[in-house]
Amino acid sequence: MELGAAGGVLYSCCAMQLALPWDGVSAPLAFRPNPQRTPKAHNVMKMKRRRPVINAISSPVGVNSTQTQEQDIGSTICRGGNIPTDPLGIIMFQGFNWESWKNPCWYDVLKSKVKDLAEAGVTDIWFPPPSHSVAPQGYMPGRLYDLDASKYGNEEKVKEVIEAYHAKGIRCMADIVINHRCGDAQDERGVWCIFEGGTPDERLDWGPWAIVKHDHPYSDGSGQPDTGENFGAAPDIDHTNEVVQTELANWMTWLHSHIGFDSWRFDFAKGYAGYYVGLYISMTLTDPQQFCVGELWSSLSYGPDGRPHHNQDPHRQQLVDWVHATGDRCAAFDFTTKGILQEAVNGELWRLRDSNNKPPGMIGYWPEKAVTFIDNHDTGSTQSHWPFPPHKVMLGYVYILTHPGIPCIFYDHFFEWGLGEKIKELVAIRRRNNIRGNSSCTILVAEGDVYMVSIDDDKLIVKIGPRFDIGGLAPSSQDFHIVAVGHEYCVWEKKSQVREYECELACDTDLAAACA
Repeated sequence: MELGAAGGVLYSCCAMQLALPWDGVSAPLAFRPNPQRTPKAHNVMKMKRRRPVINAISSPVGVNSTQTQEQDIGSTICRGGNIPTDPLGIIMFQGFNWESWKNPCWYDVLKSKVKDLAEAGVTDIWFPPPSHSVAPQGYMPGRLYDLDASKYGNEEKVKEVIEAYHAKGIRCMADIVINHRCGDAQDERGVWCIFEGGTPDERLDWGPWAIVKHDHPYSDGSGQPDTGENFGAAPDIDHTNEVVQTELANWMTWLHSHIGFDSWRFDFAKGYAGYYVGLYISMTLTDPQQFCVGELWSSLSYGPDGRPHHNQDPHRQQLVDWVHATGDRCAAFDFTTKGILQEAVNGELWRLRDSNNKPPGMIGYWPEKAVTFIDNHDTGSTQSHWPFPPHKVMLGYVYILTHPGIPCIFYDHFFEWGLGEKIKELVAIRRRNNIRGNSSCTILVAEGDVYMVSIDDDKLIVKIGPRFDIGGLAPSSQDFHIVAVGHEYCVWEKKSQVREYECELACDTDLAAACA
Protein backbone atom coordinates (compact mmCIF):
# COMPACT_ATOMS: atom_id res chain seq x y z
CA MET A 1 0.00 0.00 0.00
CA GLU A 2 1.37 3.35 -1.02
CA LEU A 3 -1.61 5.65 -0.83
CA GLY A 4 -5.28 5.04 -0.34
CA ALA A 5 -8.61 6.05 1.07
CA ALA A 6 -10.08 4.16 3.98
CA GLY A 7 -13.68 4.77 4.90
CA GLY A 8 -13.54 8.22 3.32
CA VAL A 9 -10.42 9.23 5.25
CA LEU A 10 -7.33 9.83 3.14
CA TYR A 11 -4.18 8.25 4.47
CA SER A 12 -0.74 8.53 2.95
CA CYS A 13 2.92 7.93 3.63
CA CYS A 14 5.57 10.47 4.47
CA ALA A 15 8.79 10.24 2.47
CA MET A 16 11.23 10.64 5.35
CA GLN A 17 14.35 8.51 5.02
CA LEU A 18 16.40 8.32 8.19
CA ALA A 19 20.15 8.10 7.82
CA LEU A 20 21.27 5.04 9.77
CA PRO A 21 24.72 3.50 10.24
CA TRP A 22 23.76 0.33 8.39
CA ASP A 23 25.22 -1.61 5.49
CA GLY A 24 21.88 -3.05 4.35
CA VAL A 25 22.69 -6.68 5.13
CA SER A 26 23.80 -7.11 8.72
CA ALA A 27 21.47 -6.32 11.63
CA PRO A 28 21.25 -2.52 11.60
CA LEU A 29 20.76 -2.00 15.32
CA ALA A 30 21.43 -3.82 18.55
CA PHE A 31 18.74 -6.33 19.43
CA ARG A 32 17.56 -6.13 22.99
CA PRO A 33 14.51 -7.03 25.04
CA ASN A 34 12.54 -3.99 26.13
CA PRO A 35 12.33 -3.40 29.89
CA GLN A 36 8.84 -1.95 29.39
CA ARG A 37 7.51 -5.14 27.78
CA THR A 38 4.67 -5.57 30.28
CA PRO A 39 1.74 -3.30 29.33
CA LYS A 40 0.31 -0.92 31.89
CA ALA A 41 -3.17 -1.47 33.24
CA HIS A 42 -5.77 0.86 31.76
CA ASN A 43 -9.51 1.21 31.61
CA VAL A 44 -9.98 -0.91 28.50
CA MET A 45 -7.48 -3.75 28.62
CA LYS A 46 -6.92 -5.97 31.63
CA MET A 47 -3.50 -7.04 32.79
CA LYS A 48 -2.51 -10.49 31.56
CA ARG A 49 0.10 -13.03 32.56
CA ARG A 50 3.28 -12.77 30.49
CA ARG A 51 4.55 -15.65 28.43
CA PRO A 52 8.21 -16.67 28.25
CA VAL A 53 10.05 -14.81 25.48
CA ILE A 54 11.89 -16.81 22.83
CA ASN A 55 15.03 -15.07 21.64
CA ALA A 56 14.26 -14.32 18.02
CA ILE A 57 17.87 -13.91 16.96
CA SER A 58 19.82 -16.64 18.70
CA SER A 59 17.03 -19.22 18.53
CA PRO A 60 14.99 -18.68 15.35
CA VAL A 61 14.41 -22.42 15.07
CA GLY A 62 12.60 -22.34 18.39
CA VAL A 63 9.85 -20.21 16.89
CA ASN A 64 9.08 -22.90 14.33
CA SER A 65 9.57 -25.87 16.61
CA THR A 66 6.92 -28.54 17.16
CA GLN A 67 6.68 -27.47 20.78
CA THR A 68 5.85 -23.88 19.82
CA GLN A 69 3.31 -25.00 17.22
CA GLU A 70 1.58 -27.16 19.84
CA GLN A 71 1.55 -24.17 22.20
CA ASP A 72 0.26 -21.64 19.71
CA ILE A 73 -2.07 -23.58 17.42
CA GLY A 74 -2.78 -26.79 19.29
CA SER A 75 -1.56 -29.02 16.48
CA THR A 76 1.61 -30.09 14.69
CA ILE A 77 -0.23 -30.41 11.35
CA CYS A 78 0.94 -27.69 8.98
CA ARG A 79 -1.71 -26.61 6.48
CA GLY A 80 0.66 -24.41 4.44
CA GLY A 81 3.85 -25.03 2.51
CA ASN A 82 2.97 -28.53 1.29
CA ILE A 83 2.90 -27.79 -2.46
CA PRO A 84 6.38 -27.91 -4.06
CA THR A 85 7.60 -24.58 -5.44
CA ASP A 86 9.42 -23.97 -8.70
CA PRO A 87 10.47 -20.35 -8.10
CA LEU A 88 11.32 -19.78 -11.78
CA GLY A 89 8.02 -21.16 -13.08
CA ILE A 90 5.59 -19.09 -11.03
CA ILE A 91 2.50 -17.49 -12.54
CA MET A 92 1.18 -15.16 -9.84
CA PHE A 93 -2.36 -13.78 -9.59
CA GLN A 94 -3.62 -10.91 -7.43
CA GLY A 95 -6.98 -12.12 -6.14
CA PHE A 96 -8.64 -8.83 -5.16
CA ASN A 97 -8.97 -5.13 -5.90
CA TRP A 98 -9.57 -2.02 -3.80
CA GLU A 99 -13.33 -2.58 -3.64
CA SER A 100 -13.39 -6.34 -2.97
CA TRP A 101 -14.18 -5.85 0.73
CA LYS A 102 -17.65 -4.55 -0.22
CA ASN A 103 -18.73 -8.03 -1.29
CA PRO A 104 -20.65 -9.91 1.46
CA CYS A 105 -17.89 -12.54 1.48
CA TRP A 106 -14.98 -12.06 -0.88
CA TYR A 107 -13.53 -15.43 0.09
CA ASP A 108 -16.60 -17.07 -1.44
CA VAL A 109 -15.96 -15.14 -4.66
CA LEU A 110 -12.37 -16.36 -4.71
CA LYS A 111 -13.54 -19.91 -4.09
CA SER A 112 -15.77 -19.67 -7.15
CA LYS A 113 -12.73 -18.76 -9.28
CA VAL A 114 -10.59 -21.80 -8.39
CA LYS A 115 -11.42 -23.77 -11.54
CA ASP A 116 -10.83 -20.77 -13.84
CA LEU A 117 -7.45 -19.94 -12.34
CA ALA A 118 -6.30 -23.56 -12.29
CA GLU A 119 -7.18 -23.88 -15.99
CA ALA A 120 -5.35 -20.61 -16.67
CA GLY A 121 -2.11 -22.04 -15.26
CA VAL A 122 -1.91 -19.86 -12.15
CA THR A 123 0.50 -21.29 -9.56
CA ASP A 124 0.24 -18.71 -6.74
CA ILE A 125 -2.66 -16.48 -5.68
CA TRP A 126 -2.15 -13.36 -3.58
CA PHE A 127 -4.86 -12.84 -0.95
CA PRO A 128 -5.83 -9.52 0.69
CA PRO A 129 -4.71 -8.85 4.29
CA PRO A 130 -6.61 -11.37 6.45
CA SER A 131 -6.79 -9.59 9.82
CA HIS A 132 -8.91 -7.00 11.61
CA SER A 133 -8.21 -3.53 10.26
CA VAL A 134 -9.37 0.03 10.93
CA ALA A 135 -9.58 0.51 7.16
CA PRO A 136 -11.87 -2.03 5.46
CA GLN A 137 -9.30 -2.93 2.78
CA GLY A 138 -7.06 -4.41 5.48
CA TYR A 139 -4.05 -2.11 5.29
CA MET A 140 -4.49 -0.44 8.70
CA PRO A 141 -4.23 -3.59 10.84
CA GLY A 142 -4.95 -3.82 14.55
CA ARG A 143 -5.90 -7.18 16.10
CA LEU A 144 -3.72 -9.40 13.94
CA TYR A 145 -5.02 -12.75 15.23
CA ASP A 146 -8.64 -11.65 14.72
CA LEU A 147 -9.47 -12.99 11.26
CA ASP A 148 -13.20 -12.99 11.97
CA ALA A 149 -13.25 -9.18 11.86
CA SER A 150 -11.93 -9.02 8.29
CA LYS A 151 -14.26 -7.44 5.74
CA TYR A 152 -13.31 -10.20 3.27
CA GLY A 153 -14.82 -13.02 5.37
CA ASN A 154 -14.10 -14.89 8.58
CA GLU A 155 -11.41 -17.36 9.64
CA GLU A 156 -13.33 -20.46 8.59
CA LYS A 157 -14.06 -18.99 5.16
CA VAL A 158 -10.43 -18.16 4.45
CA LYS A 159 -9.39 -21.67 5.50
CA GLU A 160 -12.02 -23.12 3.17
CA VAL A 161 -10.90 -21.13 0.14
CA ILE A 162 -7.22 -21.91 0.80
CA GLU A 163 -8.05 -25.62 0.94
CA ALA A 164 -9.90 -25.30 -2.37
CA TYR A 165 -6.86 -23.73 -4.06
CA HIS A 166 -4.51 -26.25 -2.49
CA ALA A 167 -6.67 -29.06 -3.92
CA LYS A 168 -5.83 -27.69 -7.38
CA GLY A 169 -2.12 -27.33 -6.60
CA ILE A 170 -2.24 -23.53 -6.26
CA ARG A 171 -0.29 -21.91 -3.42
CA CYS A 172 -1.80 -19.06 -1.38
CA MET A 173 0.10 -15.89 -0.44
CA ALA A 174 -0.92 -13.72 2.52
CA ASP A 175 -0.58 -9.94 2.38
CA ILE A 176 1.55 -9.14 5.45
CA VAL A 177 1.12 -5.59 6.77
CA ILE A 178 3.62 -5.17 9.60
CA ASN A 179 5.27 -1.81 8.97
CA HIS A 180 2.57 -0.10 11.05
CA ARG A 181 -0.29 -1.01 13.34
CA CYS A 182 -3.39 0.69 14.77
CA GLY A 183 -3.96 0.84 18.51
CA ASP A 184 -7.02 -0.64 20.17
CA ALA A 185 -6.99 1.72 23.16
CA GLN A 186 -5.44 4.94 24.44
CA ASP A 187 -2.62 5.16 26.94
CA GLU A 188 -2.48 7.61 29.86
CA ARG A 189 -1.45 10.36 27.40
CA GLY A 190 -4.63 9.81 25.39
CA VAL A 191 -2.66 8.39 22.47
CA TRP A 192 -3.96 5.38 20.55
CA CYS A 193 -0.91 3.19 21.09
CA ILE A 194 -2.17 0.24 23.16
CA PHE A 195 -2.30 -2.76 20.84
CA GLU A 196 -4.52 -5.80 21.28
CA GLY A 197 -3.55 -9.06 19.55
CA GLY A 198 -7.04 -10.48 19.23
CA THR A 199 -6.62 -13.50 21.54
CA PRO A 200 -7.61 -14.21 25.18
CA ASP A 201 -3.94 -14.31 26.12
CA GLU A 202 -1.25 -11.66 25.56
CA ARG A 203 -0.01 -12.53 22.09
CA LEU A 204 0.71 -9.28 20.23
CA ASP A 205 -0.55 -7.15 23.15
CA TRP A 206 1.88 -4.23 22.96
CA GLY A 207 2.30 -0.69 24.24
CA PRO A 208 4.13 2.42 22.98
CA TRP A 209 7.46 0.68 23.63
CA ALA A 210 6.83 -1.26 20.37
CA ILE A 211 6.83 1.94 18.29
CA VAL A 212 9.92 3.46 16.69
CA LYS A 213 11.57 6.23 18.67
CA HIS A 214 10.75 9.37 16.72
CA ASP A 215 7.21 8.52 15.61
CA HIS A 216 5.38 11.49 17.15
CA PRO A 217 2.86 11.45 18.77
CA TYR A 218 2.62 7.66 19.17
CA SER A 219 6.03 6.72 20.59
CA ASP A 220 7.07 7.05 24.24
CA GLY A 221 10.70 7.46 23.13
CA SER A 222 11.91 4.06 24.36
CA GLY A 223 12.09 2.41 20.92
CA GLN A 224 14.91 2.49 18.39
CA PRO A 225 14.99 4.83 15.37
CA ASP A 226 13.02 3.78 12.32
CA THR A 227 14.99 1.65 9.85
CA GLY A 228 12.94 2.84 6.87
CA GLU A 229 10.51 5.52 5.75
CA ASN A 230 7.80 6.84 8.05
CA PHE A 231 4.15 5.93 7.52
CA GLY A 232 2.27 8.95 8.77
CA ALA A 233 -1.21 7.51 9.27
CA ALA A 234 -0.42 4.92 11.96
CA PRO A 235 2.33 4.02 14.45
CA ASP A 236 5.46 2.54 12.85
CA ILE A 237 6.50 -0.68 14.55
CA ASP A 238 10.01 -1.08 15.97
CA HIS A 239 11.33 -4.18 14.22
CA THR A 240 14.62 -4.02 16.11
CA ASN A 241 12.83 -5.19 19.26
CA GLU A 242 13.19 -8.95 19.69
CA VAL A 243 9.79 -9.32 21.36
CA VAL A 244 8.18 -7.67 18.33
CA GLN A 245 10.13 -10.01 16.06
CA THR A 246 9.19 -13.13 17.99
CA GLU A 247 5.50 -12.35 18.31
CA LEU A 248 5.14 -11.30 14.67
CA ALA A 249 6.97 -14.47 13.62
CA ASN A 250 4.68 -16.57 15.82
CA TRP A 251 1.64 -14.93 14.22
CA MET A 252 2.96 -15.55 10.72
CA THR A 253 3.77 -19.14 11.66
CA TRP A 254 0.16 -19.48 12.84
CA LEU A 255 -1.06 -18.14 9.48
CA HIS A 256 1.17 -20.70 7.77
CA SER A 257 0.48 -23.73 9.96
CA HIS A 258 -3.09 -23.21 11.16
CA ILE A 259 -4.69 -21.12 8.41
CA GLY A 260 -2.75 -22.58 5.49
CA PHE A 261 -0.99 -19.67 3.82
CA ASP A 262 2.11 -20.77 1.93
CA SER A 263 4.05 -17.53 1.54
CA TRP A 264 4.12 -13.77 2.10
CA ARG A 265 3.67 -10.52 0.24
CA PHE A 266 5.19 -7.70 2.34
CA ASP A 267 3.28 -4.43 2.20
CA PHE A 268 5.05 -1.03 2.35
CA ALA A 269 8.42 -2.76 2.52
CA LYS A 270 10.32 0.53 2.31
CA GLY A 271 9.04 1.33 5.79
CA TYR A 272 11.54 -0.96 7.52
CA ALA A 273 14.89 -2.46 6.61
CA GLY A 274 14.97 -5.36 4.18
CA TYR A 275 17.00 -7.28 6.74
CA TYR A 276 13.85 -7.85 8.79
CA VAL A 277 11.90 -9.14 5.80
CA GLY A 278 14.58 -11.79 5.37
CA LEU A 279 14.51 -12.48 9.11
CA TYR A 280 10.74 -13.04 9.19
CA ILE A 281 10.90 -15.33 6.16
CA SER A 282 13.64 -17.41 7.74
CA MET A 283 11.71 -17.61 11.03
CA THR A 284 8.40 -18.66 9.50
CA LEU A 285 8.97 -20.67 6.31
CA THR A 286 11.07 -23.82 6.40
CA ASP A 287 11.29 -24.29 2.61
CA PRO A 288 14.05 -22.02 1.21
CA GLN A 289 12.39 -22.25 -2.24
CA GLN A 290 9.13 -20.77 -0.99
CA PHE A 291 8.32 -17.65 -2.98
CA CYS A 292 7.81 -14.27 -1.25
CA VAL A 293 7.66 -10.74 -2.65
CA GLY A 294 7.93 -7.22 -1.25
CA GLU A 295 6.39 -3.90 -2.27
CA LEU A 296 9.16 -1.32 -2.60
CA TRP A 297 7.39 1.48 -4.45
CA SER A 298 9.39 4.64 -5.11
CA SER A 299 9.22 7.26 -7.82
CA LEU A 300 11.00 6.95 -11.15
CA SER A 301 13.46 9.64 -12.20
CA TYR A 302 11.80 12.44 -14.19
CA GLY A 303 13.12 15.30 -16.30
CA PRO A 304 12.09 18.97 -16.21
CA ASP A 305 9.40 18.20 -18.81
CA GLY A 306 7.74 15.73 -16.45
CA ARG A 307 8.70 12.77 -18.63
CA PRO A 308 10.61 9.77 -17.21
CA HIS A 309 14.31 9.68 -17.97
CA HIS A 310 15.33 6.96 -20.39
CA ASN A 311 17.91 5.66 -17.93
CA GLN A 312 16.25 4.33 -14.77
CA ASP A 313 19.27 2.36 -13.53
CA PRO A 314 19.28 3.91 -10.02
CA HIS A 315 15.62 2.98 -9.59
CA ARG A 316 16.07 -0.67 -10.51
CA GLN A 317 19.32 -0.87 -8.57
CA GLN A 318 17.38 0.17 -5.47
CA LEU A 319 15.15 -2.88 -5.96
CA VAL A 320 18.16 -5.15 -6.39
CA ASP A 321 19.82 -3.71 -3.28
CA TRP A 322 16.66 -4.30 -1.26
CA VAL A 323 16.50 -7.96 -2.34
CA HIS A 324 20.13 -8.36 -1.28
CA ALA A 325 19.24 -6.77 2.08
CA THR A 326 16.69 -9.55 2.65
CA GLY A 327 19.50 -12.07 2.27
CA ASP A 328 18.16 -12.79 -1.25
CA ARG A 329 15.15 -14.45 0.41
CA CYS A 330 12.50 -12.16 -1.10
CA ALA A 331 11.66 -11.00 -4.61
CA ALA A 332 10.51 -7.44 -5.37
CA PHE A 333 7.72 -6.03 -7.48
CA ASP A 334 9.36 -4.58 -10.59
CA PHE A 335 8.03 -1.05 -10.42
CA THR A 336 10.80 0.02 -12.81
CA THR A 337 9.47 -2.18 -15.60
CA LYS A 338 5.88 -1.08 -14.94
CA GLY A 339 6.76 2.61 -15.12
CA ILE A 340 8.83 2.30 -18.28
CA LEU A 341 6.43 -0.09 -20.03
CA GLN A 342 3.35 2.08 -19.55
CA GLU A 343 5.21 5.01 -21.08
CA ALA A 344 6.67 2.91 -23.88
CA VAL A 345 3.36 1.58 -25.22
CA ASN A 346 2.27 5.14 -26.03
CA GLY A 347 4.51 5.47 -29.08
CA GLU A 348 7.84 5.34 -27.22
CA LEU A 349 8.81 1.68 -27.57
CA TRP A 350 12.45 2.72 -27.81
CA ARG A 351 12.29 2.89 -24.01
CA LEU A 352 12.23 -0.93 -23.83
CA ARG A 353 15.95 -1.29 -24.53
CA ASP A 354 18.75 -0.14 -22.24
CA SER A 355 22.30 0.76 -23.27
CA ASN A 356 23.33 -2.90 -23.01
CA ASN A 357 20.54 -4.13 -25.32
CA LYS A 358 18.68 -5.59 -22.34
CA PRO A 359 15.28 -4.85 -20.78
CA PRO A 360 15.47 -1.54 -18.90
CA GLY A 361 13.66 -2.66 -15.74
CA MET A 362 14.70 -4.91 -12.89
CA ILE A 363 14.25 -7.88 -15.25
CA GLY A 364 17.29 -6.58 -17.13
CA TYR A 365 19.38 -6.90 -13.95
CA TRP A 366 17.97 -9.78 -11.92
CA PRO A 367 14.85 -11.28 -13.54
CA GLU A 368 14.59 -14.24 -11.14
CA LYS A 369 13.77 -11.81 -8.31
CA ALA A 370 11.60 -9.40 -10.31
CA VAL A 371 7.80 -9.69 -10.16
CA THR A 372 6.41 -7.94 -13.21
CA PHE A 373 2.86 -6.58 -13.21
CA ILE A 374 0.57 -4.21 -15.11
CA ASP A 375 -1.55 -2.84 -12.28
CA ASN A 376 -2.61 -3.66 -8.73
CA HIS A 377 -5.12 -2.43 -6.13
CA ASP A 378 -3.10 0.78 -5.63
CA THR A 379 -1.93 1.70 -9.13
CA GLY A 380 -5.17 0.63 -10.80
CA SER A 381 -8.61 -0.39 -9.53
CA THR A 382 -10.68 2.56 -8.23
CA GLN A 383 -7.63 4.24 -6.72
CA SER A 384 -5.75 4.54 -10.04
CA HIS A 385 -2.72 6.19 -8.50
CA TRP A 386 -0.44 5.15 -11.39
CA PRO A 387 -2.55 3.28 -13.95
CA PHE A 388 -1.40 1.53 -17.09
CA PRO A 389 -3.05 3.08 -20.19
CA PRO A 390 -6.38 1.18 -20.29
CA HIS A 391 -6.43 0.70 -24.07
CA LYS A 392 -2.89 -0.72 -24.00
CA VAL A 393 -3.23 -3.24 -21.16
CA MET A 394 -2.98 -6.30 -23.44
CA LEU A 395 0.33 -5.01 -24.77
CA GLY A 396 1.54 -4.99 -21.20
CA TYR A 397 0.51 -8.61 -20.69
CA VAL A 398 2.13 -9.63 -23.98
CA TYR A 399 5.35 -8.18 -22.61
CA ILE A 400 5.37 -9.61 -19.07
CA LEU A 401 4.01 -13.06 -20.04
CA THR A 402 6.62 -13.63 -22.75
CA HIS A 403 9.63 -12.07 -21.03
CA PRO A 404 11.79 -13.21 -18.10
CA GLY A 405 10.71 -12.31 -14.59
CA ILE A 406 7.82 -13.57 -12.47
CA PRO A 407 4.55 -12.30 -14.03
CA CYS A 408 1.58 -11.27 -11.87
CA ILE A 409 -1.94 -11.02 -13.34
CA PHE A 410 -4.45 -8.56 -11.86
CA TYR A 411 -7.98 -9.72 -10.93
CA ASP A 412 -9.70 -6.80 -12.66
CA HIS A 413 -8.04 -7.41 -16.00
CA PHE A 414 -8.70 -11.13 -16.00
CA PHE A 415 -12.28 -11.24 -14.73
CA GLU A 416 -13.76 -7.74 -15.11
CA TRP A 417 -12.19 -6.39 -18.29
CA GLY A 418 -12.93 -9.45 -20.42
CA LEU A 419 -9.25 -10.19 -21.05
CA GLY A 420 -9.19 -13.60 -19.38
CA GLU A 421 -9.09 -15.72 -22.54
CA LYS A 422 -6.34 -13.67 -24.14
CA ILE A 423 -4.29 -13.78 -20.95
CA LYS A 424 -4.84 -17.56 -20.67
CA GLU A 425 -3.57 -17.90 -24.24
CA LEU A 426 -0.36 -16.09 -23.36
CA VAL A 427 0.15 -18.11 -20.17
CA ALA A 428 -0.27 -21.32 -22.18
CA ILE A 429 2.36 -20.12 -24.68
CA ARG A 430 4.72 -19.29 -21.82
CA ARG A 431 4.28 -22.69 -20.19
CA ARG A 432 4.40 -24.64 -23.45
CA ASN A 433 7.72 -23.05 -24.36
CA ASN A 434 9.10 -23.27 -20.82
CA ILE A 435 9.67 -19.53 -20.57
CA ARG A 436 10.99 -19.01 -17.06
CA GLY A 437 11.98 -16.34 -14.63
CA ASN A 438 15.57 -16.42 -15.86
CA SER A 439 14.91 -16.89 -19.60
CA SER A 440 17.12 -14.96 -22.00
CA CYS A 441 15.91 -12.27 -24.37
CA THR A 442 17.61 -10.69 -27.37
CA ILE A 443 16.09 -7.39 -28.42
CA LEU A 444 15.91 -7.22 -32.23
CA VAL A 445 14.55 -3.68 -32.57
CA ALA A 446 13.22 -0.99 -30.23
CA GLU A 447 11.95 2.11 -32.03
CA GLY A 448 9.04 4.42 -31.45
CA ASP A 449 6.42 2.29 -33.21
CA VAL A 450 7.86 -1.22 -33.01
CA TYR A 451 9.55 -3.50 -30.50
CA MET A 452 10.67 -7.03 -31.33
CA VAL A 453 12.47 -9.56 -29.17
CA SER A 454 13.67 -13.16 -29.36
CA ILE A 455 13.07 -15.19 -26.21
CA ASP A 456 15.34 -18.11 -25.26
CA ASP A 457 17.15 -18.35 -28.61
CA ASP A 458 14.07 -18.03 -30.79
CA LYS A 459 11.63 -20.20 -28.85
CA LEU A 460 9.39 -17.16 -29.26
CA ILE A 461 9.52 -14.03 -31.39
CA VAL A 462 7.41 -11.20 -29.99
CA LYS A 463 6.34 -8.01 -31.75
CA ILE A 464 4.67 -5.05 -30.02
CA GLY A 465 3.67 -1.82 -31.74
CA PRO A 466 1.54 -0.46 -34.59
CA ARG A 467 4.13 -0.82 -37.37
CA PHE A 468 2.78 -3.30 -39.90
CA ASP A 469 5.73 -3.61 -42.29
CA ILE A 470 8.62 -5.13 -40.32
CA GLY A 471 10.58 -6.24 -43.40
CA GLY A 472 13.30 -8.77 -42.81
CA LEU A 473 12.51 -8.98 -39.09
CA ALA A 474 9.49 -11.18 -39.82
CA PRO A 475 10.21 -14.79 -38.82
CA SER A 476 10.33 -17.44 -41.53
CA SER A 477 6.95 -19.11 -42.09
CA GLN A 478 8.81 -22.40 -42.58
CA ASP A 479 10.21 -22.33 -39.05
CA PHE A 480 7.63 -20.30 -37.11
CA HIS A 481 3.88 -19.93 -36.88
CA ILE A 482 1.71 -17.29 -35.22
CA VAL A 483 0.25 -18.40 -31.87
CA ALA A 484 -1.17 -15.12 -30.55
CA VAL A 485 -2.25 -11.99 -32.35
CA GLY A 486 -4.17 -8.89 -31.34
CA HIS A 487 -4.23 -5.13 -31.62
CA GLU A 488 -0.59 -4.02 -32.04
CA TYR A 489 0.96 -7.36 -31.06
CA CYS A 490 1.95 -10.71 -32.52
CA VAL A 491 3.69 -13.75 -31.04
CA TRP A 492 5.43 -16.39 -33.15
CA GLU A 493 6.41 -19.82 -31.88
CA LYS A 494 9.04 -22.12 -33.35
CA LYS A 495 7.30 -25.06 -35.03
CA SER A 496 9.85 -27.56 -33.71
CA GLN A 497 8.99 -26.44 -30.20
CA VAL A 498 5.34 -27.36 -30.78
CA ARG A 499 6.31 -30.83 -32.00
CA GLU A 500 8.51 -31.36 -28.94
CA TYR A 501 5.68 -30.26 -26.66
CA GLU A 502 3.19 -32.58 -28.39
CA CYS A 503 5.64 -35.46 -28.00
CA GLU A 504 5.99 -34.69 -24.29
CA LEU A 505 2.20 -34.64 -23.93
CA ALA A 506 1.91 -37.94 -25.77
CA CYS A 507 4.56 -39.51 -23.55
CA ASP A 508 2.79 -38.20 -20.44
CA THR A 509 -0.53 -39.58 -21.72
CA ASP A 510 0.98 -42.99 -22.46
CA LEU A 511 2.61 -43.04 -19.03
CA ALA A 512 -0.66 -42.13 -17.35
CA ALA A 513 -2.49 -44.85 -19.30
CA ALA A 514 0.14 -47.42 -18.36
CA CYS A 515 -0.18 -46.50 -14.70
CA ALA A 516 -4.00 -46.54 -14.72
